[in-house]
Amino acid sequence: MTSAEQTPFSLEPSEDVREVRDWVHEFAKDVIRPAAQEWDEREETPWPLIQEASKVGIYSLDFFATQWLEPTGLGIPVAFEELFWGDAGIALSIVGTGLAAASVAAVGTPEQTAEWVPQMFGSADDVKLGAFCASEPDAGSDVGSIRTRAVFDEAKDEWVLNGTKTWATNGGIADVHVVVASVHPELGSRGQASFIVPPNTPGLKQGQKFKKHGIRASHTAEVILDDVRIPSHLIVGGKDKFDERIARTREGKSSKGQAALKTFETTRPSVGAMALGVGRAAYDYALQYAREREQFGRKIGDFQAVAFKLADMKTRLDAARLMVWRAAWMARTGKDFENAEGSMAKLMASEMAVYVTEEAIQILGGNGYTREYPVERMHRDSKIFTIFEGTSEIQRLVIGRTVTGLPVR
Repeated sequence: MTSAEQTPFSLEPSEDVREVRDWVHEFAKDVIRPAAQEWDEREETPWPLIQEASKVGIYSLDFFATQWLEPTGLGIPVAFEELFWGDAGIALSIVGTGLAAASVAAVGTPEQTAEWVPQMFGSADDVKLGAFCASEPDAGSDVGSIRTRAVFDEAKDEWVLNGTKTWATNGGIADVHVVVASVHPELGSRGQASFIVPPNTPGLKQGQKFKKHGIRASHTAEVILDDVRIPSHLIVGGKDKFDERIARTREGKSSKGQAALKTFETTRPSVGAMALGVGRAAYDYALQYAREREQFGRKIGDFQAVAFKLADMKTRLDAARLMVWRAAWMARTGKDFENAEGSMAKLMASEMAVYVTEEAIQILGGNGYTREYPVERMHRDSKIFTIFEGTSEIQRLVIGRTVTGLPVR
């Protein structure tokens, strides 16, 4: 193909992407939004909504795979933005399985992907969940210091897992858990692998369920692994490949990314898209409010103090979306993140969401601070995006190291 024949530069999503956006938006508007306050207050997994999403095809392997493979890379970010515009807690309950699925699809063998990823979703009549378990009480940002151990029992051809995981979305209530564990602790993150723990495996149980500031409808809990035995072939990517990688590492050759880090790098633009949805929801609400609310005989949007807030909110929102789209397009088209564009997108979008939701409360004044209005919930929900899947500080570290080429500490 000559350069003259290439598609001209465009920021217009394809017709397929626009169709999905409109379809998911309707679901968010009609199904998620009306239920948001109730499930935030209940702090329980919104099973009826996950079922509803499964029935219409949004909570399904087919939907996730189709959006993941969408040629421009915008399938997932656009769908996630709409879902999270509906409500972050419920949306995370719907997409939480995706992280576990992505972790297997990214580095698993074709057989593992075919067997286990469908089991994470189940069917409309029998909804299942997946959970990705990486963080630990003493290893959050410091993924290299994971203590959960996986020891190979040659006699029985099984892996034995022991340890405690924390902050696991769907942890303990999921049917399939993907657990990051250390096989060779002396090699740090290079000695780690991910393991598939099938449903009803003895020794895996839920620990403490966390009561959270925001995203309360999403289940977050500890997962305790006590002599959990799984067949040898359930190491993600296969045992032979893992042993080869370890041999290369011991010889001092570089290995192609570690399991947990690889999962996070490909999912960071998606997390940015979640934050976008929350920010946009708060902006939309504040804008509508500013057009209707009157003080001193005028619409409050007519005051420069409020109009300037809205101008800044909208500018940051659009800037964040462009960065998320760029990173997602780069990931999909195989472009290298030479300046940590995935981390840049996540950093920008998450901090934008905190800023925009806070300004939305300010525009609503006293009303914004009450639970009668949704912006206080959006503000509570927004904060998590600066923390999970790499804190803002870790994103800056990744970006700093990438742009300077120095081992920034």
